[in-house]
Amino acid sequence: MKIKKAFATMFVTFASVLLVAGCSSSDDNANKDGKKTVEFMHLWPEGSSKQHNKIVSDIIMDFEEENPDVKIDLEVLSNEQYKDKLKVLSTSNELPDVGMTWAAGFLEPYVNGDKFATLDDILEEDLKDSFVSGTAEAYEIDGDTYGLPLELNIATVFYNKAIFDEYDLKEPETFEELEKVVKTLNDNGVAPIALGNKDRWTGSLWYMYLADRIGGVEVLNNAIDRSGSFEDPALIEAAEKVQNLVDMDAFVKGFNGLSDEEAKSMFMSEQAAMYLIATWDLPNYTTNEDVPQEFRDSVDYFNFPTVDDKGDMNSFVGGPGVGLFVAEDSDVKDEAKDFASFFVQEWGEKSVTDAGVIPATKVDGESLDLPQMYVDVLDDLNAASNITLFADVQMSADVAQVHLDMIQSLFGEDSTPEDFAKEHEDALSTEE
Repeated sequence: MKIKKAFATMFVTFASVLLVAGCSSSDDNANKDGKKTVEFMHLWPEGSSKQHNKIVSDIIMDFEEENPDVKIDLEVLSNEQYKDKLKVLSTSNELPDVGMTWAAGFLEPYVNGDKFATLDDILEEDLKDSFVSGTAEAYEIDGDTYGLPLELNIATVFYNKAIFDEYDLKEPETFEELEKVVKTLNDNGVAPIALGNKDRWTGSLWYMYLADRIGGVEVLNNAIDRSGSFEDPALIEAAEKVQNLVDMDAFVKGFNGLSDEEAKSMFMSEQAAMYLIATWDLPNYTTNEDVPQEFRDSVDYFNFPTVDDKGDMNSFVGGPGVGLFVAEDSDVKDEAKDFASFFVQEWGEKSVTDAGVIPATKVDGESLDLPQMYVDVLDDLNAASNITLFADVQMSADVAQVHLDMIQSLFGEDSTPEDFAKEHEDALSTEE
């Protein structure tokens, strides 16, 4: 009897510990009002992405009104800070319940580490047939989907029409014409191209376009997937063209030490005539009322030119932008998935009408009052012969790091085009 009593006492004590532990775990995601808390982290600060930020705030408010038992706990970081913190949080199993991710290679380590939940159930139910063809597929790994894309972007060269008109310049359709534009601007003391290559992916856009125009749409993809090589003559020539631009002072002074935000500021303050960036920047040139109307009226864009009579100007660098993930270890996974689904559904039309963003979901453009530049981009997308996904996004995290480091080295002329190619080959070969 004493043994049974002792065992019973021990069992009750153990069960109590488990109960307390269970309550403690669930309390981690409940606030003092008893509401479940969904932690959400995004990368659109109010200062640099005002309209995106406001749309997110509006969506959160709408969700909380429709789901009074759920509270969204928000954290906002800038792009590079966000990426760094995501890595740190993943290693300590402290990812937010919902956050932002990119497709393909960026996604892989998080999926391989069981950090992100599959979202096929949302795609097959709430969001069935909602996405533009090919966008959600970019977030697939081994047949399962781990992200819900929010944006679809292509990179174009934005330029200041007032500066071009002052020096009687035309939109260049060939690389040779672009070089002449650069020379004319330099001769007149105007910085030709804003570039913040401290962030490195910005320089990668230039390299990718040159590779596409010289070698065709598959040469870079083939080098990355190992059916080809970075030592392909077209890719080495693309690296040479990059350094030709550097040698002729095509980019603003100190470009390798400037952030993209600093380069953007130079373009928007009319200190540089051109700026190659993706269409996520469209709001600054269309709907952002904090940007002077006079400047917005002076901005237009052109597609990246052909090179040596080669290349298709309807071939773009771009693809799906950021998407939403749900953490695999979330204690409120159901609520997190509900929020992610709700967010995508509200984001589509709000992002178009309020920010001029191209969403990844299907939108009836004819029914909306859109800025002309937005209409032009949609027309370009309809006519696109190819969209090559950003190189660093295609690559694994380790190879992407090598790529970005070598891009900065190439632009800084600290490595030759041949060295640039070899470093890529060495990094990719270690993963074969």
